[in-house]
Amino acid sequence: MSRSRTNSLSAELLVQLDRDTKVPLHRQLGTAIREGVQSGRLPLGTSLPPTRALAADLGVSRGVVVEAYQQLVAEGYLASRSGGYTQVAAGARTAPRPAPRAVRPPAPAIDFGYGRADVSSFPRAAWLRSIRRVLTEIPADRFGYLDGRGVPELHLALSDYLNRVRGTAATPDRVVICNGYAQGLALLLRVLADAGAKRIAVEDPSADDDARPIAAALGMSVTGVPVGPEGIDVTALDRTHADALVLTPSHQWPTGGVLAADARAAVVRWAARTGALVIEDDYDTEYRYDRAPIGALQGLAPEQVAYAGTASKTLAPGLRLGWLVLPAHLVGPVAEAKVAADRGSPVMDQLTFADFLTRGEFDRHLRRMRPVYRRRRDALLGALHEFLPELEPAGISAGLHLVTWLPPGWDEAAVVETAAANGVGIAGLAQYHLGRPERGGLIFGYATLNEQTIRRGVARLAAILDASP
Repeated sequence: MSRSRTNSLSAELLVQLDRDTKVPLHRQLGTAIREGVQSGRLPLGTSLPPTRALAADLGVSRGVVVEAYQQLVAEGYLASRSGGYTQVAAGARTAPRPAPRAVRPPAPAIDFGYGRADVSSFPRAAWLRSIRRVLTEIPADRFGYLDGRGVPELHLALSDYLNRVRGTAATPDRVVICNGYAQGLALLLRVLADAGAKRIAVEDPSADDDARPIAAALGMSVTGVPVGPEGIDVTALDRTHADALVLTPSHQWPTGGVLAADARAAVVRWAARTGALVIEDDYDTEYRYDRAPIGALQGLAPEQVAYAGTASKTLAPGLRLGWLVLPAHLVGPVAEAKVAADRGSPVMDQLTFADFLTRGEFDRHLRRMRPVYRRRRDALLGALHEFLPELEPAGISAGLHLVTWLPPGWDEAAVVETAAANGVGIAGLAQYHLGRPERGGLIFGYATLNEQTIRRGVARLAAILDASP
């Protein structure tokens, strides 16, 4: 029976030697490396193990490896570098070219994309100071495994901040840290599904890339609740027979409506009567321009409302920092689901954000950015009034985008496609409706564009639409 030995000193090198064949070992080794180079498994510049190390691992004499390397150097497959390193050489036969990548459409010259913060304004210096403090002061046990809720320092910092700024009724023991809003929602819906939940209700229109696909993957049905100028139609809630409602009461996405006080009370009464959970997505509430702060719904009913927040729109989505403030009975199950998902969010990021919060850096960053975003919003409103007065703006008092309703007879899809073909990126509202929308609309994001670009983009869009048949 043939005997072989397999070695994997690194991810790039896999060698099999057969002692029962008459082929010399150095030739077997040379063939294995040669084939690795030809197939592309050992790309140009890959460093091979030192001869002594490879010989010891394979259980052969160093001379076997030296002879194989020398032959491949002579053939041009390998090159010996200063310091004794041996690498795949430029003279080796090139590996097969990978399949060409799919051609992506060109990026728009002016992009009114929504849902994005201006990450170029990320407070790097303040964040770095927090990182340094954390590295200096962090207890050693914080580098070990923690429970699924995250680090206690961030629980306390978030509770204090949310209670002060958003009017929540948060306590540190109710907070679970997650990797952004999407993961928090996924964890929560999974726990609800495991407990027997069958249907969730969402605003119509609402974001289609979070709740809907997650619910579908869990086998839950989704029903829509119509949205008017002031948020959802609460009179329609009883007809949903939903086990949970995903809601943006302080700044409806995407229309920007604010749920009135009597409607908020009605939502809470519905949840208490039916046993349903309200999942509050506190979207874009830190950026407000023409209105007083709107408190979080969770503060009214902490046992009926699960509050979800994130740093994606305030700092940067790449941080993947989110949080849930949960009813008491859901804290344990959601924490367990978090552990099962990824063993917990990165500790250093949590501790850094906790320091950033407690030292007031988050508040200072928001104070710096509010006037920046307000100027951009004002520039957008001014340009729309000047160049496209036919469009009716809505949801302008807060957030990082606004909606414009199209006049009767305008084809939303045609407007979006024509704009894209002429270098202006803009989204339509229809894709965020569960059913057929009564009225077409456009979403203008303004957070990442300066005032001059915003004005130029709206003027360009007006010219495009004027020129289209």
